[in-house]
Amino acid sequence: MEPEVKKAKTTPENETEKKTPGPAEPTCKHFVKRKKRFCKMTVAKGKEYCGEHEPQIEDTNIDGSEEAASQNGRIPCPLDSKHSVYKKNLRKHLKICNARPLENVPPYIVRGVNCGDDGESESPSSACPKLNEVPSEKLKAIIDKVKELFTNYVDGQIIEMKHSHDVLKAELANEEYGFETRKHLIQTSSLLGCLDDSGFFKKSTSFIEFGAGKGHLSYWLAQALAGNENSKVILIDRMSHRHKKDNKIEDRNVVHRIRADIADFKMSGLDLLKDSEIIVAVSKHLCGAATDLTIRCILQDETQKTEAILIALCCHHRCEWRPFVGKEFFLENGLGPEEFALITKMASWAICGTGFSRERRKLIDEEPLNEDTNVDDVAVKEREQIGLQCKRVLDYSRVVYLRKNGFDTSLRSYVAKDVTLENICIVALRPKVQ
Repeated sequence: MEPEVKKAKTTPENETEKKTPGPAEPTCKHFVKRKKRFCKMTVAKGKEYCGEHEPQIEDTNIDGSEEAASQNGRIPCPLDSKHSVYKKNLRKHLKICNARPLENVPPYIVRGVNCGDDGESESPSSACPKLNEVPSEKLKAIIDKVKELFTNYVDGQIIEMKHSHDVLKAELANEEYGFETRKHLIQTSSLLGCLDDSGFFKKSTSFIEFGAGKGHLSYWLAQALAGNENSKVILIDRMSHRHKKDNKIEDRNVVHRIRADIADFKMSGLDLLKDSEIIVAVSKHLCGAATDLTIRCILQDETQKTEAILIALCCHHRCEWRPFVGKEFFLENGLGPEEFALITKMASWAICGTGFSRERRKLIDEEPLNEDTNVDDVAVKEREQIGLQCKRVLDYSRVVYLRKNGFDTSLRSYVAKDVTLENICIVALRPKVQ
């Protein structure tokens, strides 16, 4: 027999020793202004910042000599300045960077084909002053013009949609889902219901989801199309996302994901669309300028097979003047690039422009307006209303553009505001030839 091994007695001191956690791992010293806190990412041994927030290095020393700076510092990637890389790893990174130019460019990629041909390199939004730096008289004049356009063209013209689709009925009945999951399912159900009720779920129809992201809309669209002969779903997105929902679609002949920036996507160059009789363009929350790029992409297609456009709109603060399709409407009403940039900035007031917490905003909304009401609180309410009007004026200018290009177009409310504040979609249908 093996000798019995006596276990050491556990004393209160030992218990305390066991329960005492070790020293916390050092975290990044970068202060994130938007979140009003320090970055929570851990750092490597001997470092003060995480990889993303490592201070960028200079090419020269402080004394002005031409000696190379430390190879351990980070520099902006030459291919895409939105991310950085250690200087010592630059050569290797350039070979694998997602922003590197394609060696064999497919025919459906044409650089900048949908960016607009106005000779402007970029939107003036970046050079536009902050709203609090704009003279009050000038800002008031722009706000008055927005209110006038909203009253004349948009007020009372938005159609309320009440659609749903049976393919999501079981999912929506699942009580285990939280608010975030349910709100996306409700939006998807409404958009699919609109397409079905309009008669577009038929054979030989290709649905293109622009700005597809993780492909949740396309996943349910593919389920709704089950049994439709020669119909397919094509996802367009410039990023390669993890945990894509479209990967769970069993019939791989139905779904096709194309990695392309909408700015560079030429529909007539995609062989997948050649045997389609009808094309339907869809998107759930297509941010800012991506909406204008999509509209240009569709209208520049030589085949002209697109019969319907259904885009749920959002993020108007990310609109850009160069690809913006509503320029003509703006210019006709005395609004140029600078006014456009300020309107896109004010559009953010509709969603997050108050500066107050949700609880404070709720109290403000519930308080009756009287002589004792704080002037700033009233201004907050007005900013939200102005922001919404800015969004709708931007959207209406797109409606005008699509109408001039042969589409019956309208703005529609496709879900209630308590589902999402970004509850407006643009619906454009090509009139049927008699």
